[in-house]
Amino acid sequence: MKILQLGKFYPIRGGVEKVMWDLTKGISSRGIDCDMLCATLEDENTIDFGEHGHVFCVKALAKKAATMLSPAMVARLRRIAGDYDIIHVHHPDPMACLALMLSGYKGKVVLHWHSDILSQKVLLAFYEPLQRWLIKRADLIVGTTPVYVQNAPALKDVQHKVTYLPIGVEDVSKTPSCTPDLLEKLQGKKIVFSLGRLVPYKGYTYLVDAASYLNDSYHVVIGGDGPLREILEKQIVDSGLGDKVTLLGRVSDEELPAWYQSCSLFCLSSIWKTEAFAIVQVEAMSCAKPVVATSIPDSGVSWVNAHGVSGLNVPPEDPHALANAIMDICEEKTRYDVFCANARARFETVFGFDSMIDGCIGLYQSILSK
Repeated sequence: MKILQLGKFYPIRGGVEKVMWDLTKGISSRGIDCDMLCATLEDENTIDFGEHGHVFCVKALAKKAATMLSPAMVARLRRIAGDYDIIHVHHPDPMACLALMLSGYKGKVVLHWHSDILSQKVLLAFYEPLQRWLIKRADLIVGTTPVYVQNAPALKDVQHKVTYLPIGVEDVSKTPSCTPDLLEKLQGKKIVFSLGRLVPYKGYTYLVDAASYLNDSYHVVIGGDGPLREILEKQIVDSGLGDKVTLLGRVSDEELPAWYQSCSLFCLSSIWKTEAFAIVQVEAMSCAKPVVATSIPDSGVSWVNAHGVSGLNVPPEDPHALANAIMDICEEKTRYDVFCANARARFETVFGFDSMIDGCIGLYQSILSK
């Protein structure tokens, strides 16, 4: 069989693009032809994963409302669509959906439903007819957790062709890294690590507030950059938390594994359903780190972090609850060690990279056999 992953953009910055990239890389490494077509604001190029995998980056004219505007994607897909047995389109991406509709493709379609369109209400109003077409056109709809796809309003009438495939990641605990200078200065502290774009739905204002309820043995470290950086910096100063909270900015690929490997636990403070899965939780679990996350209604976040097993889930927008959960996990060594072991076991049994690749190939085989 020959597969095409379709959607989003390059370079890889978000979770959807990472899943596309990892599926292309993993499936092609099994000797199965698997390519990826995406749009870029940089120069058009092709990246090879060897004989069986290629990433085709076509030129986009602009990026508006988190969507690439790329007539070149339509043109390229029209030329190559007939070469593939399955097109695996990743949602939400109106450009990829439009390209598929205009391609004339007659083969099997897998729709990967990463999340609903929540923040771009105007975009959804225009895109909804196209989205309905895509849902009807799909032979199989795949979510990342059972919770999210069961509760997605747009999928309520097509549950007969809905399934889920948890996102798998490579083992961060085995990734070499260099030690950041700050990490050496924080030796002896219980490091509460978080990672993500500094945007409203990540709930970082609540995590900063949570630090005020933690004693001086804790230090909150938030990696990532974004439009809320100045606001968070001011909040830290105004709250007198400069000695307990650090904003790292963008964390390099060389240093990131060290933060996962050295922290006491990972905290995901997100507050909106825009956070559908949170791959960062799984990366932390691969390093045997417990997770404190939020129980966002209809999101898959609290399914990923099994409450009382790999960590604890608390209500969104509640800094006191975040702090209490952090202390509940960290303050008693025997309890902490159990959470660590359970987090690693959940990674190995549910979220391993090879498990995702095996599962995806199995889904492809199932729809081709019908």
